[in-house]
Amino acid sequence: MAEALSLGFDTSAAHCAAALLQGDRVLVQRHEDMARGQAERLFPLLGEVLAEAGAGWRDLSVIGCGIGPGNFTGIRISVAAARGLALSLGIPAVGVGATEAAAHGLPRPCRVAIPARHGEVIWQDFGTGHPSLPQQAAPQDLPPGPPLLPPAIPLAEAIARIAAARRDQPDLPRPAPIYLRPADAAPARDRGPLILS
Repeated sequence: MAEALSLGFDTSAAHCAAALLQGDRVLVQRHEDMARGQAERLFPLLGEVLAEAGAGWRDLSVIGCGIGPGNFTGIRISVAAARGLALSLGIPAVGVGATEAAAHGLPRPCRVAIPARHGEVIWQDFGTGHPSLPQQAAPQDLPPGPPLLPPAIPLAEAIARIAAARRDQPDLPRPAPIYLRPADAAPARDRGPLILS
């Protein structure tokens, strides 16, 4: 029996990234920088990744998606795509945080930091014995902590690996966004449309 195929993808920053793994082996990996257009590019990119590996949607056994923190719209794109694919294919979808993916495969204890808007970084400590959550700050304002390390593997590959490892966990939660700040957009102040009976 062939090893399981795991698809990981992320649109939580100014990119569209995807990786397809068979067991531990990376079959195809793509990363495209883009400031916008991830919603239009994600499914064609995923289709190209599958086609390059000679695989189809029904060959997948698990989907991993980036759930942030990061760009609000980008996070929602990945989460919605993963939930929809999982529902239509009848396979699990696993949400993976950006900092968790960045720390995958690194020695512990460590700190990871990924670029955010306005010159800040999203950072998190791993393996310190104290529970830590992702936080956002200017690089010069980070508190003392474990060594800051760069990611060991590309983001989409890390997401696919983490998803494959969690695939068979019972009561796996559906992917849900991680937001550190409220959205920049404000709700409309206009009255809603009149609904006719």
